[in-house]
Amino acid sequence: MPIITLRSSYGPVEKYVSDKEPRECALEEVPIIDVGCLRTADMAELRALADKIKAAATQTGFFYIVNHGVSRESTERIADAAKRFFKQPVELKEKANRRQSRYFNGWQPPLVQRACVSESLDHKEGFSFRYDPQFDPAKTDKDVQDIPDEISREIRGEQFVWDSTAHIAGFKDACIGYWQQCLELSRRLIQVFALTLDLPLTYFDKLVTYPGADCVLNYYPAQPAHAGQPYNARNAGLGAHTDLQCLTLLWQDATGGLQVLNKDNEWVIVPPLKDSLVVNIGDYLMRLTNDRFKSTVHRVYPVDTSCDRYSVPFFFGFNFNETCAVLPSCTSATEPAKYAPISCGEWCQLRFKQESFDDAVENAA
Repeated sequence: MPIITLRSSYGPVEKYVSDKEPRECALEEVPIIDVGCLRTADMAELRALADKIKAAATQTGFFYIVNHGVSRESTERIADAAKRFFKQPVELKEKANRRQSRYFNGWQPPLVQRACVSESLDHKEGFSFRYDPQFDPAKTDKDVQDIPDEISREIRGEQFVWDSTAHIAGFKDACIGYWQQCLELSRRLIQVFALTLDLPLTYFDKLVTYPGADCVLNYYPAQPAHAGQPYNARNAGLGAHTDLQCLTLLWQDATGGLQVLNKDNEWVIVPPLKDSLVVNIGDYLMRLTNDRFKSTVHRVYPVDTSCDRYSVPFFFGFNFNETCAVLPSCTSATEPAKYAPISCGEWCQLRFKQESFDDAVENAA
């Protein structure tokens, strides 16, 4: 079996993977879950939903959700905004280059990142913006003005991303509108995750008042030179990796390309499903559950090398200043906590520092 080298918060990790060509996922590997009851207060329905999510979280760590409440109009608007941003001349995109950011906001050009040490440079472009309380629909003007110091220093939103894109009509409104709907959905989902862990519905509410809530517009240019080649001979759109925070909501266009490493270490393709979002567990939530929930390795390789691909992941985590231990419902006398307490912010910084170190070593070689 071939080996891939993954990045982690504690340095490179090697993992065996099957050399089989990727196949489409089976329904039991990435189930489709109707979450329409999130907008009700019926505890019986919410507990039934929690059972379905728990099964998916402990198996592959990936599942589709439908009837999620993120409107088709909002999705279409942000997809259009992404296309208009990425199709600009480079000199206009450069105005938003993340080099000017302290927190990885803004535009990232292609071929400057290698998500997986043992795969090609990532061929995607990205545009990122992070949590800013002034756009949080749950916040009043007073909330925004009176943010405690221990929280305000962890806020990662930056104004330059909007100043540098102000010439694109409707761009900011499309981005913020979609982000707000994903934020509201994530706060409802994390309540159901509390139920999956035998905790009260509102157990996590105090941890997501000023959360990690990062949105990324991704553009994967077509790779016509690789037409007809096996996947492993193609360039990575985004190399193999795991996500950092609690959960990710992914919208993907009709092109496809997402691959997930299943329990047999085989790559399976997670195709686009109309009006759905793909949800996956992040490293921090896996840590808090003592590894009961699975943060699964995934990547993006082009399915149709003649087509561009667009996607919009939304990454959701706890307030960066909140230190969390392994959850009490996930330990026992025979299964003690595997991990020390750490904040979501510290956890993310460990990974960012490790990636910066790895990149510096690679570029010096």
